[in-house]
Amino acid sequence: MLISAVWALALMSEPAAPPPTLAPAEKVRRIPADEARQGVAVDADHLYAIDNTRIGKYDKRTGRKVAEWTGDPALFPHLNSCAVIETRLVCASSNYPATPMTSSVEVFDPASLTHVGTVSLGPGTGSLTWVTRKDGFWWATFANYDDRGGDAGRDHKSTVLVRFDDEWRRTSAWLFPETVLARFAPKSSSGGVWGPDGRLYVTGHDAREIYVLALPEAGGVLRHVATMPAAAPGQAIAWDEAQGRIWGIDRARRELIEMAPSPCPYPSRMRVPAGAC
Repeated sequence: MLISAVWALALMSEPAAPPPTLAPAEKVRRIPADEARQGVAVDADHLYAIDNTRIGKYDKRTGRKVAEWTGDPALFPHLNSCAVIETRLVCASSNYPATPMTSSVEVFDPASLTHVGTVSLGPGTGSLTWVTRKDGFWWATFANYDDRGGDAGRDHKSTVLVRFDDEWRRTSAWLFPETVLARFAPKSSSGGVWGPDGRLYVTGHDAREIYVLALPEAGGVLRHVATMPAAAPGQAIAWDEAQGRIWGIDRARRELIEMAPSPCPYPSRMRVPAGAC
């Protein structure tokens, strides 16, 4: 009995194997976009470059700018990311770097870039950096920071993914795993999308990496499945499922970056070259 207990304790103390590193999401092309500061959204024909108080709409094929929106900084101090969801451009907004942190969801008509709605989520959880839709729920991540723009008593480890129903009532929430939080520090998650494989693809503020996450079978911490090196240095991303591409930004160069993702997350759907993973 004592030997069994000692063996069990030894197994519990063994460190978990690090998540695998996938083949990189390589650059396909770059498109200049002056608004490319916070992130990018995509639909069938257009790209949307996101700045704090601006949105630029670009033709996906030619890269030509076709429309723009500029908001009042008093009402829209910090758009963090947007996503095309059904017929709307849905954006995560906050008052960063002001404290206490408060957040809202801002809704636009992607055709005209007219602001058509808002949902105030208020303070208390962090700074809303990205929001998306899946399985009849809203999924939103609230960032917390170690430095500028952080509320007292919370740091990057307090970053949380929250699931809301259609009335924006909180139904569940998950923390991020330590292996990902260490890469976020001292900032947090800037982007996230559900991939075609049903996993979350999450980015930090600066690292050229995309973290593949899954909901846990039990408990309140997301599971780190893999890490995908990427051509884009952090910020919010978008998945163009029709083209099989991930879009990111290079905020220093003010460019949108089209990337070809690794096929490794979908071994049941795609042929994976030997050694690609």
